[in-house]
Amino acid sequence: MILVCVMNVLNAANEGDDSRLEAYSKLRKVIGTIENHYVDELTLNEIIDKAIDGMLNNLDAHSAYLTTKKYDELKIQTSGEFGGIGIQISIKDGALTIVSPIDGTPGAKAGLKNGDIILKIDSQSTLNIAIDDAVNLMRGKPGSKVKLTIVRKNEQKPLIFDITRDVINVESVRAKRIDETDLLYVRVSSFDRKVSSRVREELKKAKWAKGIILDLRSNPGGLLNQAVELSDLFLSSGVIVSQKGRDVNENIEFTASKNSAYEAMPMVVLINGGSASASEIVAGALQDHKRAIVVGENSFGKGSVQVVLPLDKGEGLRLTIARYYLPSGRTIQALGIKPDILVYPGAVPNDDGSFSIKESELKQHLQGELQKIEDKPKVEDEDNKDKITQKMLWNDIQLKSAVDALKTWSVIAPSNTDAKKVQKVRS
Repeated sequence: MILVCVMNVLNAANEGDDSRLEAYSKLRKVIGTIENHYVDELTLNEIIDKAIDGMLNNLDAHSAYLTTKKYDELKIQTSGEFGGIGIQISIKDGALTIVSPIDGTPGAKAGLKNGDIILKIDSQSTLNIAIDDAVNLMRGKPGSKVKLTIVRKNEQKPLIFDITRDVINVESVRAKRIDETDLLYVRVSSFDRKVSSRVREELKKAKWAKGIILDLRSNPGGLLNQAVELSDLFLSSGVIVSQKGRDVNENIEFTASKNSAYEAMPMVVLINGGSASASEIVAGALQDHKRAIVVGENSFGKGSVQVVLPLDKGEGLRLTIARYYLPSGRTIQALGIKPDILVYPGAVPNDDGSFSIKESELKQHLQGELQKIEDKPKVEDEDNKDKITQKMLWNDIQLKSAVDALKTWSVIAPSNTDAKKVQKVRS
């Protein structure tokens, strides 16, 4: 079937276009040479399948040839229930790289990190492996195990992770109050179909909030419409993102609606190297409109659009057809979002040997010392599920920096300042 398609294209070529005919002739000669001289006997269909697979893989990391088996597996991945470990992967600089582990999944609980390179899946090397093949190797029956060999920056030797698969069911939105502040922390771990409505619900409940921290760290993306709708909650005009490709029919521009209820709320967006795709659209749109301060590390840089085009006999192509562009016209692809305030992860540096304590923290510190003397178990905040404690802040310098940025904003921009004045102050 595929050979017939190739020959039809060859026959349809303009006879006057010598370079085009020469290219098709080269392809036919290579196929014939392989068929006649390769060490292992291959059928013509096998050679063509491998040629198409290699051609798609060499276009970019996201385009792929889908055999009937892979096409069926893709349908399961997008609509069925399956066991996995909950990580988003991509090919970066030729290596199978973890974009981000998803909160609450086996991969995250095991300690996998964005930027980790997967060297082996069980006993199989990942060198030159296709993303779909890697995904299929890691997927399996819930309760079964998979072993990943990981190369991690600053580690002297590869790390081994034995991970038990589970059904991936992620709570995509969680909201908490930052203790001792009027700031709302909203964590979005992936962009499923309910993200924008869930964030809107949390904002409505938090009528006390005078600022918001939107945490998109290690968020691998998801649905484009949810990225647009989430951005629209905080914008009242202008372009959010545009999609542009060779086919003008694929060019789409998404704009903000009017009268956003939260257009003036001071805002910080947290990103890191695991923030990709839809996360980058939200962070980039809010940054370009000077609507939010972006804090953290440079994002992943996945800003391309893929569609699945069916072929005959249940086969298909996953093909990159367009790229996303932010309001300023810049692209996300391979570049990512550069934060306004660069902050690397870790705890807030402090001098553990010093007894210098701020007045606001003295009571809490002395209470802890009394508990040690009385040999009582240390009592942490019982409602940590509903708030970010000060201890959590000091253990997360990126989040602490976001809080500090919002506190600064509240000083320079009065609470009754409208969105345009807030943007003027920030710019």
